Amino acid sequence: MSSMIVISATAVPDHLRGALTRWLLEITPELYVGTVSARVRDELWSAVAACADDGMAVLAHPADNEQGFQLRTAGTRRRVPVDFDGLTLIAFQRESQEMANRL
Repeated sequence: MSSMIVISATAVPDHLRGALTRWLLEITPELYVGTVSARVRDELWSAVAACADDGMAVLAHPADNEQGFQLRTAGTRRRVPVDFDGLTLIAFQRESQEMANRL
């Protein structure tokens, strides 16, 4: 069964952006929306995660949970989804905190 997905991919190679536009619409720069099967979604995400080295990527797709969706993230600058009593929250570090931790 097909379902709608949203992928945001920042600072990724041009060849990946081209591959995403074969399956999804690029509605604004670096934001892709479309309706695909779970298998295609997983294959697209594998390609995105493999190429998101210095960038950041987020996939949102429907799921059977309280919020009705699930998030996946990839890349070195990513924010991390954290389960908090059944709700997905986003964890991230500020650059000033990262610099302070390095000292």
